[in-house]
Parts: sequence; C-alpha cells; structure tokens
Amino acid sequence: MKKAGVSIDEQFRRAHPRSEALFRRACAAIAGGLSHDIRHLSPFPIYVDRAQGSRKWDVDGHELIDYWVGHGALFLGHGHPAVRDAIVGQLSRGTHYGACHELEVRWAEQVLKLMPWVDRIRFVGSGTEATLLAMRLARAATGKSKIVKFEGHFHGWHDYAVVGVRPPFDRPVSAGVPQGVLEEVLTCPPNDWGAFRALTFGRNDIAGVILEPGGGSSGTIPTDLGFLTRLREFTRAAAMVLIFDEVITGFRFAPGGAQQRYEIHADLTTLAKIVAGGLPGGAVVGSAPIMDLLAFRDDAAWNREDRVGHAGTFNANPLTAAAGMATLALLADGQAHARADRAGQMLRTGIAEVIEKLGVDAYVYGESSIINLFLGPHRHGLALDRPASQLDHRLLMGHPNPEAYHQLRCALILHGVDMPLFHGWLSAAHSDEDIERTIHAFGAALRLVQDDGTL
Repeated sequence: MKKAGVSIDEQFRRAHPRSEALFRRACAAIAGGLSHDIRHLSPFPIYVDRAQGSRKWDVDGHELIDYWVGHGALFLGHGHPAVRDAIVGQLSRGTHYGACHELEVRWAEQVLKLMPWVDRIRFVGSGTEATLLAMRLARAATGKSKIVKFEGHFHGWHDYAVVGVRPPFDRPVSAGVPQGVLEEVLTCPPNDWGAFRALTFGRNDIAGVILEPGGGSSGTIPTDLGFLTRLREFTRAAAMVLIFDEVITGFRFAPGGAQQRYEIHADLTTLAKIVAGGLPGGAVVGSAPIMDLLAFRDDAAWNREDRVGHAGTFNANPLTAAAGMATLALLADGQAHARADRAGQMLRTGIAEVIEKLGVDAYVYGESSIINLFLGPHRHGLALDRPASQLDHRLLMGHPNPEAYHQLRCALILHGVDMPLFHGWLSAAHSDEDIERTIHAFGAALRLVQDDGTL
C-alpha cells in the first residue's frame, strides 16, 4: 500500500525542471523525443551536460555515479586522458579522409593481437552493422539461408535481429519487418540442448548460429558453459558458422573478451562499443576462409557474383581508430578488467544485502563487470541460484512489473546514481567510494519504491 507523502514522480519532476523542458522540446523535433529506445524513462529522461570518470552531471546540476558508461562502451570511464588526447591529436590531422590510412591498419593489428585465434577483421559503423555483416558472411560461406538465434539474445535492430528478443518470442519487437525476412531466422530457447537439436535435426538449410556468449541481453539470461561447448562442437561438425556477438563482452570480460575467458572460440565474432573507444564503430573478426569472401580478386565474375559486398561511409574513420587504439592499449595487461570485475562483485554483493535486509522482492546477479536486476522473482517462482540451463528465460525476460523498474531508476537518480532499467555496466574508473555510495543509494531508492507501493 502506498504511504502518504510526495510520490517519486513528483520528486523527480521537482528536481529536474530543465530535463523536463528539454524533453518537451525534443518531442516536438525528434521522432518519439528520443535517439535510442533504451533511454525511454517515465515520466521523462534526464539530459546530461558533461561527464568525467565514473560521474556525470545533468542539466539541472545533479552529480550522478554513472552505470551507463556510454551503453557499456566506456570501459575506462568518461574522458580518460589517454583516449581524449588521442582524439584531440587526430582532430588536427583530419576527421575523415575518404581513403585508407595507417591508423586503420594499426588498429586492426591491435585487435588481432588481443584475439590471436582470429585471422582477419573488417571495420563497420556499429554493433547492428556488425551482426548484419556476420550473418551475410555466414550465408555466403555456406550457400544456405537460415540463421538460428536464441530467445532473449539481442543482436541489434536490423530486420534479421528483431525476432525472438522479448516475450512473446514468436513476434518481432518492431513493426515494419517483412514476414519473408522473419522466416529466415529460426529461434530456439537458450541453454536448451534438446530444443536446439530438435530444431536443427534433419535440416540442411542452416548457414549459422548467433548468440551472446556472455548471456542473452547483456547477461540477463546467464550462459551455460556446457551448452556453449556442445554448440561449438556441433556447429563445427555440421559446417554451420558459429557467430559470437561480443558487442557487450568484447574486451570487457577479458582483454580478448568472453572467448578468452571461456576458452571457446567462434568462427565469426561481432564487436563494437569498447573496440571503438566509446566512439561510433564496430567490427567483424573471424577466420580467413570466411573473412576473405570480402576481398576483391582479379576476376570480374567473382567480384560481381560471389564476393560479399560491404560499404560504410564511416568505417574505421581516423577519430574512431585513434580512440580505439588508445583504449585497447590500456586493456592489454588485464589490470583494468581485474578492477572492474572486483567492483562489480562488490556492488552485486552489497545490493543483495540491501535487498535481503529490506525484504524486497528482487534479485541482483551478473558476471564480470555487469550488474543485472530482476524485480519480483519470488512472486513468479524464479530461483536464480540454479544452473543456467535450468532457469526459465521467459521469466527473466518478462519484467512483470515495468512500473517498478522506472520508479526505481527515478529513485536512484534522486539519490545520485544513474543505472539502466534492467542491467548496468561498470568501468575501471568506478572506485570503492562509488560502490559504497551506490549501495547506500539502492537502499534509499528501494525504500522510496516500497513507499510508493510499486514493490
């Protein structure tokens, strides 16, 4: 039952008049008032003025400990001096040459050094472009058309990626997608070997399998390593291209990403976010036989009919290359990962203690430097202490109390912390003080949500 007093919404509005005014202006000029769906917040999003390290400041003057860190792209935190200096240094030399340049070669070599099982790289403009290109390469390499993806795994917003993302999994998460495109994607429950074998049995039209090796939707659905191992063995034997989407986990789970951490290697890997140093950019990396399908030959018929075509005005632009190189150079020794992983564990442990103390119907979990939050596990029969293969991904992705997530994020912002609705990312810049303040903020925020009657 709601307690008497000022609601979270009203407190939020009083504290953020400039953000509310900017959102009203945005709604009149920008479609939907937003530039990214995940930034949707009820009653309105906050607008940020500047950021540094683990903090950012909104236009109403509030300082916030940030767990967005550029949608997970800023693993070193906001405005790291080495990355900033690399960008500034490149600005005077040019931002876009419309030509090949030495930086792209050095950047490519740096990525391959951190992922020594990989032969080639191709730079793209975003994570969505990376998964689109990887699927195209898989189809070209096999001469087959179908791609298997797992329910709850997120691979961007292109047409082939929007099926099987959120319940109900048999429908795309966007209007405007042709049925013929949807029919080329086969969806399967995650971590379910029996379901995967039933789906693929007797078929000879499957080009590849794509998944997030660190867990669906940034680890919302945890990974079963036994399933990953069997999947690697099966796809190799069946001549299916295995695609790991490491847009989130690439260079976060280890200097070489989830594949280094798990010692399981895919045929193709999609990268973005950290690889580009927090600027727009991404890449596909993989084995030479597949990646060389992108190469021109002295053969007009090959170039026109057999080669995989790929363009992109901003692929490997010099500014992104400079930022990416500066970032990756600081990640090679793994020390940043050790700091961020330790902070992630401290934060998850602290929030779990707060949840238990308050008796809130919620659960916090995650791996490495990612924090996942589920509101309402006990009411819905969810037990997250079981192996990943035994978890019901439909419950994990169902988010049965969406109002509570929005209320909790607003309440956290009121107490100096900004975290996405369902999961957040830590950086190597997050300090012990940041973690302690965040745990305290969670306690205060959860009490507010309890008082509001939404938890």
